Parts: sequence; structure tokens; C-alpha cells
Amino acid sequence: MLSVRDLTVSFTGEEGVVCAVDRVSFDVRAGEVLSVVGESGCGKSVTAMALTRLLPPYARVTGSAVLDGVDLAAASPRTLRHVRGKDVAYVFQEPMSSLNPVFTLGRQVTEAVLAHEQVSRSTAEQRAVELLDLVGIPGARDRLRVYPHQLSGGMRQRVMIAMAVACNPRVLVADEPTTALDVTVQAGILDVLRDLRTRLGTAVVLITHDLGVVADVADRVVVMYAGRIVERGEVRELFRRPRHPYTKGLLGAVPNAEARERSGRLLEIPGLVPVLSEQPDACTFADRCPRASARCTEHEPPLENVAGHEVACWHPHTDDENATAGRPAERSSDA
Repeated sequence: MLSVRDLTVSFTGEEGVVCAVDRVSFDVRAGEVLSVVGESGCGKSVTAMALTRLLPPYARVTGSAVLDGVDLAAASPRTLRHVRGKDVAYVFQEPMSSLNPVFTLGRQVTEAVLAHEQVSRSTAEQRAVELLDLVGIPGARDRLRVYPHQLSGGMRQRVMIAMAVACNPRVLVADEPTTALDVTVQAGILDVLRDLRTRLGTAVVLITHDLGVVADVADRVVVMYAGRIVERGEVRELFRRPRHPYTKGLLGAVPNAEARERSGRLLEIPGLVPVLSEQPDACTFADRCPRASARCTEHEPPLENVAGHEVACWHPHTDDENATAGRPAERSSDA
């Protein structure tokens, strides 16, 4: 449904050119959840915003993002206005800063319908009631007259999802939709996303740093580090047999009572993320990697298929090494 190829995003500032996203490629199939994971600052959100050119004017975007034969990276502003909210919709990270505090929920949800469909305001309001009910907001009709500050964080996030799916988008981009929510509310939001995917056939690009969420809802995973894809594959295979040392480090850093009991502390990935304005023409993870060799600091590894999924590493982990270290928890309803 959506095919992204060599997507590159750079910004020019006082420190020179910063390459935030470096030649990122992936496909999103109809009705699947593709999760993009990585540390803060790795380029996940910039990648999502670049798909429909929601970045500021000083951002330079190259590559392609083809949806149903239309390259969004080269589309006209008029075409993008039609695509945004109708074919590609977004659920942003912080609903309180995305919702307008001086407009009622009814005004904001109906706006999405009226912007893309030729319907009357009364029809749009009825559609808004149906959308709020769809995402599990009780007393949907009464909520039309409510302002954002009168709702809890979880309810505001549900409103954001209702606005995003108002026009049955082909692709839904959810950027950290469960951040800062407690686990019970988080589970409810994930249930809503699962239900919408099943009911509407919408493809979901889920951006998150929470590997528990990935294990619970994703079909495939893209792992990013310092603006580049370092590993991608089916979620079960990647969680069972992580090949890239960074992926293995992320999985190992997930809080685990048994591991903490053995070592007395949580595991961590040593070192710091490299400065994006000083991206080397080599492996960006080399300075933090326990397996790094001279080759890693001199040449950038290509993204190649290694026993089931793709990994950009000169020294990928083997099945024997993964088995010795123990496998992460498989996908489950309480991941």
C-alpha cells in the first residue's frame, strides 16, 4: 500500500547540515501494523512527518513515498491537502498540544469530516458521534459539547484516534500513542487500534520505544539507530533471534525482574548516540558495540538478509549466540 524508498531528511542549522533520516526504505501492507522502534532522537518521528511533508520549510527531503501510485514526496501542495487526513492520517504523541483548547470536541471531529467529504454539518455531527462511539468514548453525543481539558489523557487520545479515522484512511501513523498513559489506559488504546485495523482494513505505522507494545500489536518491525535502519523483519522472528547488537541491547534493556535479581541492576547500552551532524561513512553503532572491529569504523554495512530478516551489521549475532543468551518473551496478550 505504501512504499518508501531512500527517504532522507536533513536540516541546515548553525552547526551545519544535520541528517536526521538517512536512506530509509520500507513497505507497509494493507491491514498490517508496522512498528518503527529506537531510542529518542533516532529519526522515527521525522520519518513519519516526512511521509506527507509535514516538516518545516527548511527541511530537505529526498527519496520517495509512493501511496497508490502517487509519490507523496514529489506531490503538489493541493494533492497533499487531499491526502493528509483522508488517505494518510496521524495520531500525534501529545493530544493536549494537538487538540485546540478553545474548540469543542464536536467542532474538531466534524472539521475532519467536512474537510474531505461533501456532507452537511448535521451529517458530519452524526458521523462524529459514531466516531467517538467507535473509539469507546461513553456518552458520545454529550461529549460533542465538551472541551479537551475536561477529558482525561486516555480519553483525549481516543478523540485523536477518532479524528484520524474520520475519513477511513488507508494508512494511520500513530506516533507514540500510549506515551505517559497508565497500563490500563494503554491497553484500551491498543485495543482500539487493533479493532480499527480489523474493522477498516487500515494499515498502521506505529512509532514507539516501548517493546512491550511492539510485541503485543505489531506484525513487522523496523529498528532505527541514528537515522538509519539497522534491522527489520517479522516481529516474532526479530524478538526470538535479534541479529544486530543494537537490537539485542534494546531487548536486553527491557526491565526484567529475573535479570535484575541476578545482576542487581538494569542492563543498559553503554555510550551515547552519535551527533547527527557528524555521521560517519561507517557503522554508526561502532563506538557502542562490543563486537566492533576495524572494518566497522571504516565501512558502512549494507542492509542484507541474514537467516530470515534484514540486518545492517558486519558481525551479526548467530542463532547459537541468541540461544545461549536466552530469548526475549514472545508476543502475548499481557506483553
